[in-house]
Amino acid sequence: MDLVYSHVCGLDVHKKNVVACIITPEGKEIRTFSTMTDDLIALKEFIKAKGCSVVAMESTGSYWKPIYNLLELESIKILLVNAKHIKNVPGRKTDVKDAEWIASLLQHGLLQGSFVPDREQRELRELVRYRKSLIEEKSRELNRIQKVLEGANIKLSSVVSDINGASSRSILEAIINGEENPETLAELSQGKLKNKMDELKRALKGLINHHQRMLLEIQLRHIDYLDEEIAKLDEEIKNRMLPFEKDLALLDTIPGVGRRTAEQIIAEIGTNMEQFPSAAHLCSWAGLCPGHNESAGKQRSARTRKGNQKLRSSLIEAARAASRAKDTYLSSQYHRIAARRGANRAAVAVAHSILIIVYHILKRKQPYIELGPTYYEEKKRNMIIRQSLKKLESLGLKVTVESGMS
Repeated sequence: MDLVYSHVCGLDVHKKNVVACIITPEGKEIRTFSTMTDDLIALKEFIKAKGCSVVAMESTGSYWKPIYNLLELESIKILLVNAKHIKNVPGRKTDVKDAEWIASLLQHGLLQGSFVPDREQRELRELVRYRKSLIEEKSRELNRIQKVLEGANIKLSSVVSDINGASSRSILEAIINGEENPETLAELSQGKLKNKMDELKRALKGLINHHQRMLLEIQLRHIDYLDEEIAKLDEEIKNRMLPFEKDLALLDTIPGVGRRTAEQIIAEIGTNMEQFPSAAHLCSWAGLCPGHNESAGKQRSARTRKGNQKLRSSLIEAARAASRAKDTYLSSQYHRIAARRGANRAAVAVAHSILIIVYHILKRKQPYIELGPTYYEEKKRNMIIRQSLKKLESLGLKVTVESGMS
């Protein structure tokens, strides 16, 4: 087999150490380094001294990041490789031979690097992901509040639409302060909730004690803290997104895609679509493309492949939001598929469509063009007409098509 690279280095990365295998025309050398900063600098110098032009390592957890950060400062090509891809190549694959096997595959050009954005975008991605984690933690804390209230037989969530709304917050604070009278608590309601006074009074009649008040106080304090931290991250992300305001505005034209979802998309994939050969490649990378499982000429059901889980979850959330929009192509697509395949598969299909739209919007720098809720039906109608004409003409008939609509 022909050699693609003459001087290569394969890295087997672990939490506490890194095994480096360098293969050159002079021979092979394997050394082990600690993951402390001084040792990683020594690793970098070792790679440079051997004249390696390309380095490959598995994308193991987050342990690859400090090594990547050091090596990207040098004129060295770095391939961050999917571990599954390495295992798919036949050969010896044991813990002892990992670094040697990676270097050997790299030397013969059998490895393909994953998409790794530049340092600035990686930092933006970390901020956006952390904000999403805090938002999810806030949702979990709100669920815990509902469980505490259910334990006290207070059915507040059965009446109010938002347990974290202004009325709910006033009622919860009064409960923490010792108020038990349902009528007094119901008077704290605001806005449209006042129209449900009788139902609210019944919902607020329960049996609450000191233990539950203490839990509610801690949980509300935690939610306030999360709100403050989320606001700080919002401000930092807003400042870092200033160069991408035009792209954010374009993505905001897609039904179901709001500001935060658009920020998540740009943080994950960037705005330069040249790094993905096609929209299909982007969908495959994100884990939103259909799986392939064919045997003996039969196509079997296959799950979508693993990909970028953060991007995938945001797009599925956007797909569910798009399904609630009126008179849109995406909403029509969701309900058409949900009727046959179920809501979850419909959400994945619409998320796939949204990502394809994102790819073309960012590549062409043009806003989303709404196709309308009847686009699919019109396309299918025209296809049936063409197929029917073709069959009739094959029988030697001359056919003229006229619309029956007045």
